[in-house]
Amino acid sequence: MGTVRVIAEITARADKVTEVETILKKIIVPTRQENGCLSYQLFRNNNHGAEFLFIEEWTDEQSIEAHFNTPYIQEALNQAIPFLAKAPNIQKYICLAECT
Repeated sequence: MGTVRVIAEITARADKVTEVETILKKIIVPTRQENGCLSYQLFRNNNHGAEFLFIEEWTDEQSIEAHFNTPYIQEALNQAIPFLAKAPNIQKYICLAECT
């Protein structure tokens, strides 16, 4: 099996966009240093500024599970949840063709 891609959609409340962005940016550097992390990028929607998107690539499912259980991810989730308009939508994908 190839690498696993994760697409995580996070929507902030309109009045808490700055706070959510700050929380999300803090987890980028430590996540990129994790075993199994191949790519970890954060985006914000140009048309809907309260919508954030992580596009991630991991070597395997175990690396993703370890990531979700790190103390800084748990802390970030606890900090961000009150500021979100809805629950995060996290989906995992396996590349089927030409994924380099």
